[in-house]
Amino acid sequence: MGLEPFFGRLRSAIDDARRDGLYKDEIILGSPQQARVDILSGEIEPSLINMCSNNYLGLANNPKLVAAARESLLVDGFGMASVRFICGSHAVHKQLERRISQFLQTDDTILFSSCFDANAGVFEALLDEEDVVISDALNHASIIDGIRLCKARRLRYRNNDMADLERALKEAAGARTVLIATDGVFSMDGIVADLRSICDLAHRYGALVLVDDSHAVGVIGPGGRGTPALFDVQEQVQIVTGTLGKALGGASGGYVSGRNEIITWLRQRARPYLFSNALMPAICSASLAAIDLAEAGDQFRDHLSRQTARLRGGLSQLGLKLGGSSHPIVPVLCGEPLLAVELTSHLRSNGILAVPFSFPVVPQGQARVRMQVSASHTLQDIDDVLAVMEQFPNLDELRDVA
Repeated sequence: MGLEPFFGRLRSAIDDARRDGLYKDEIILGSPQQARVDILSGEIEPSLINMCSNNYLGLANNPKLVAAARESLLVDGFGMASVRFICGSHAVHKQLERRISQFLQTDDTILFSSCFDANAGVFEALLDEEDVVISDALNHASIIDGIRLCKARRLRYRNNDMADLERALKEAAGARTVLIATDGVFSMDGIVADLRSICDLAHRYGALVLVDDSHAVGVIGPGGRGTPALFDVQEQVQIVTGTLGKALGGASGGYVSGRNEIITWLRQRARPYLFSNALMPAICSASLAAIDLAEAGDQFRDHLSRQTARLRGGLSQLGLKLGGSSHPIVPVLCGEPLLAVELTSHLRSNGILAVPFSFPVVPQGQARVRMQVSASHTLQDIDDVLAVMEQFPNLDELRDVA
């Protein structure tokens, strides 16, 4: 038989994905990440308005971050060539961990190469077969995969449904430890978790709370401290995971922040921490600058809020069904994947960069175009997007989704 049946199966699956509108093409930028970007596709497509970046505060190309990274390269070198527990821990790693803890008002912080790795490492290190983990149905893939790696019993509750969460908590009675895991902001929908109610239930049933705040830190809450600060429940959330790759500069790197005992144990047992190279010092230095800007960045968040309201209001006036309510994640719900592909093709041919999301990133029949607003967008940018949306030939089909 040989290997041809295997490769033939892959070719068939790839062809099916293309036919069904599920194939994901990579977009190659020819410019820095910013409000308007150049795309390399044989020839440069200049100055497309970028509506699909996680660059919420517009810091990805900020001169202060670039200068901090450049200085660090000259002083600290390029890479550590080691994991943290051997000889990969640099002074700037400890400085960044302390700064994140101070920013989020937690005891301690541990850095990972990404938030995906942070979520992959936290559950296995803390839970085993005597424990239960309860996960929101719309949690990020990294939480789902991290939970799969641990031996704890797994329960799930409907998105932001507190009655269903309480049902799961009752079902978990008798477990040694119960941990509730939720996104702070659900990335495909722009929905903010009902964290105060989650914490109230956790307190009532003696459960820990873990929040992945990747799409919230820098964006919402006092000083951009995220959903625990927004709901004033910092002391009731024992574990916060997050990323440096979105609002906080957009490079790479993730973290777990929380109680001393948790962070100390993760340094001993979290496999992605123990077996992955340390973050390059330049990323840490730039992230320190990003946190300073985010913490004092009410002007960024105010501008972001105004632009988000303008986009949401304009799309709603067009009769479109949107996800979320006030977060700069603004999903335009399309239902079928081919309609989402058609919409993004129309946008791109008219100077707007957006991306369709379909299965397996979202459930079958729930395809969407997730637009994301940045503080770097101007009012004219948003108005241009709305004008192009109004000209979509299949606008009535989009309205029917509602």
